[in-house]
Amino acid sequence: MQLLILFVVAILSLSLADGPASADDWPITPPDPLKSIEMVLVKGGCYKMGDVFSVGAQDEKPIHEVCVKDFYIGKYPVTQMQWTGTMGTNPSREPNCGMTCPVENVSWNEVQEFIKKLSQRTGKPYRLPTEAEWEYAARSGGKDEKWAGTSSEKELADYAWYYNNGGFQTHPVGMKKPNGLGLHDMTGNVWEWMSDWYDEAYYAASPKDQPQGATTGRTRALRGGYWGDLPSFVRVARRIDLVPSARGGGYGFRVALPAP
Repeated sequence: MQLLILFVVAILSLSLADGPASADDWPITPPDPLKSIEMVLVKGGCYKMGDVFSVGAQDEKPIHEVCVKDFYIGKYPVTQMQWTGTMGTNPSREPNCGMTCPVENVSWNEVQEFIKKLSQRTGKPYRLPTEAEWEYAARSGGKDEKWAGTSSEKELADYAWYYNNGGFQTHPVGMKKPNGLGLHDMTGNVWEWMSDWYDEAYYAASPKDQPQGATTGRTRALRGGYWGDLPSFVRVARRIDLVPSARGGGYGFRVALPAP
């Protein structure tokens, strides 16, 4: 009987060895991954953009009224699968996180190449969201929310991966609660590149309707925070900026589309 058990164990071990290794859980070119980019229609409206809780930095001031038109925005950040299926390589610093984790370690310039190829393949004019669109969407349609989906720090872990629960790594998209518009990971997990040139003083001169950001600049804006940020640093009103060629483990993005 003991010999029979040892024989069965040996057979099982061989069969498992013939299976795919854990590091090979996705191919370099996933089959038609672009179908998985889900877009959410955001109905336009007007809201008070900026530091409505009076806890932010100077570049979040002054609070000013902004109106945005209808637009579509990604339900999730762009994933490693979606990036790899389009670009052929995976630049992420955490590829073992899996194909449903957000792509990161991508620069603004590289994101533009991805968007160009995505638009050519699909025939749709994909782009990055503006800061005004992103903040409006993150705040569940312009509500007074400190984080995407909530203003309660006690509830933050239900909506976001950040310093307290992130484990110092990215996580698969969509694992946390969505905000009021059904958008996931707008707070935490990875920073998201915006289309705008960054201007610290832009809010003081921003137009009310469809602001596009500064006309020129040296750096581009990012929003949302990442898994290593404290609660105060993942507020939806917080702004940071980086040169367009900058890459890093916490920098990702989601796409947007104009509405008909």
